[in-house]
Amino acid sequence: MTVAIDTLVTPDLVILDLEAPDRRAAIEAIADRLSAAGRLTDRDGFVDAVWAREQETGGTGMESGIAIPHAKHAGVTEPSVVVARVPGGVDFGAEDAPADLVFLIAAPAGADDVHVTVLSKLARRLVHQSFRTALREAPTAEAVVSILKEQIQ
Repeated sequence: MTVAIDTLVTPDLVILDLEAPDRRAAIEAIADRLSAAGRLTDRDGFVDAVWAREQETGGTGMESGIAIPHAKHAGVTEPSVVVARVPGGVDFGAEDAPADLVFLIAAPAGADDVHVTVLSKLARRLVHQSFRTALREAPTAEAVVSILKEQIQ
């Protein structure tokens, strides 16, 4: 199953200034955005699934201030990515820095591994500093979506 990036992330799934004191609070706030967009029917169950994965892996933080928490869950109504910029960052378990760019990938429980495909495409682009900088400096949610659409085929 191939899913276009602009169906996975839309402007209403971009948070430009997420304030969260810790990883769990960030995950909860991002899940709230998924719920508000009608893409999640069981917010608490989904949060628990993402949190379980975080605990199991030691965190989904990557180098350069990036985190990509993710989970498959029955409460996800369609594959989605929420992009959140977190001023000051949140500790997602990376050794070098807290994450100030968080990409939460939500996949329906019975779906193909579309989240793995998205994760791999996203990770390949995130190694490029120019891509990370563009996302960090994008002035609007629409600009973030446009950058993702241009860079992730």
